[in-house]
Amino acid sequence: MSLSMYSASVPVFERMLGNMLNWFDKAQAHAEARKFDTANYLGMRLAPDMLPLTRQVQIASDGAKGCVARLSGQEPPKWDDTEASLDDLRARVRKTIDYVKSVPASQIDGTEAREIVLPVRSGEPMRLSGEAFLKNFVLPNFYFHATTTYALLRHAGVELGKRDYLGPMA
Repeated sequence: MSLSMYSASVPVFERMLGNMLNWFDKAQAHAEARKFDTANYLGMRLAPDMLPLTRQVQIASDGAKGCVARLSGQEPPKWDDTEASLDDLRARVRKTIDYVKSVPASQIDGTEAREIVLPVRSGEPMRLSGEAFLKNFVLPNFYFHATTTYALLRHAGVELGKRDYLGPMA
């Protein structure tokens, strides 16, 4: 039996975004125990030329919702990037989980050959098959930004480990 496009996308996003919510809970507890404002996390970067934690979460969210929307033939929902607190980021992640779960498998399965057209800031839009879009573009980008979020929180001293990254095993 082959792997479906739905099972390779929605549950993957749901799981990692759920893990991210747990990271935020641990970050909150870490800040409270050390008596500092959780807003300190939001602007963190591992290098001066990288995007801060808030943007890492927003981009991971955009990747998940954009993938599910495009594979299902919909226009991705546009959300303002106005998150200014850890609670705002939690709300964004929950909203993303709710959105990706709202799209039925029947709208995503069988989209391996669907042409996905991605706007590019400069030049011609990128054209990929649904399968290439998911496997070679969305998933690597999604995991990059999720992992960077994890690394930023870990760098801040939040007690996270590999089990927190992977989440509970089904």
